[in-house]
Amino acid sequence: MASRLSLISIPNLPTPARTFSKHPQQIPLFSLPPHSFHVNPSFNSRTISSCNGGSSPALHAVQEEVTTSSDCTSDSKTAPSSSSKVVLVIGGTGGVGQLVVASLLNRNIKARLLLRDPEKATTLFGEQDDEKLQVFKGDTRNADDLDPSIFEGVTHVICCTGTTAFPSKRWEGDNTPERVDWEGVRNLVSVLPSSLQRVVLVSSVGVTKFNELPWSIMNLFGVLKYKKMGEDILRNSGLSFTIIRPGRLTDGPYTSYDLNTLLKATAGQRRAVLIGQGDKLVGEVSRLVVAEACIQALDIECTEGKTFEVNSVEGEGPGSDQQKWRELFKAAQAQ
Repeated sequence: MASRLSLISIPNLPTPARTFSKHPQQIPLFSLPPHSFHVNPSFNSRTISSCNGGSSPALHAVQEEVTTSSDCTSDSKTAPSSSSKVVLVIGGTGGVGQLVVASLLNRNIKARLLLRDPEKATTLFGEQDDEKLQVFKGDTRNADDLDPSIFEGVTHVICCTGTTAFPSKRWEGDNTPERVDWEGVRNLVSVLPSSLQRVVLVSSVGVTKFNELPWSIMNLFGVLKYKKMGEDILRNSGLSFTIIRPGRLTDGPYTSYDLNTLLKATAGQRRAVLIGQGDKLVGEVSRLVVAEACIQALDIECTEGKTFEVNSVEGEGPGSDQQKWRELFKAAQAQ
């Protein structure tokens, strides 16, 4: 079992530096000053005020999107309820990942995070009960970090790790496409338990055409090639999977904000969703739409073992209505 660190509550003071052990550790989120809660009866969600009194674009986004959707039921009789589902999110503080986590929390679905820097979870998602959000320290690039205890009780996995296509500050610390999109995904897939009900991987459009213009320009440093290699390792793993290939990402990232703002972020006018297959779809997509597609794919049976490209355009979208998402996924397969 991964060990748990007890952290002392020090309100309004900088957090002292800590030394973490080599192996993954479950990190309870810091004890912060009391948050205010507001229950909106129209969709039974809870908004948590940020510890600094600010408002987080990502929580803001999720909350706004929820108001446009209706309640939905599971596509499968065996799909776990919110109370029994445990979703492990890899890359949970990135542009798409934080929206995935915020949406899971808003739905009262238990979330588990594997983070290089666990303290980011407190900044983004505030104080959460250990039964609702668990945080482990670890890095998929390092196989030794992937302790089996991280996966105990997990029913679903959403992997939305990534880095920039071209050399940038984000490449510091060997955070290159090869290390993140290939080696990290390979390490993760190799240790995932076969009992998982679904693994959702966020990839990219253009991965099958990385030697063709204009995609070859994007692939100058191998990002599309390595994402395709990551897809293939999952596709051949024997695990139940869905691969989501977004177009160029818009809206956000909201990486400097807290849960409140995340829940209130919106996709603006780009709510309508386009889903395709065969790596033919080209365009842009809101990060909010990508996050919602990942969560919907967890339980919609027709997405199992399939790969989808996702874009968003101006117009009314499916929000979080599962039936509408099911119809979109099915229509893509019928094309």
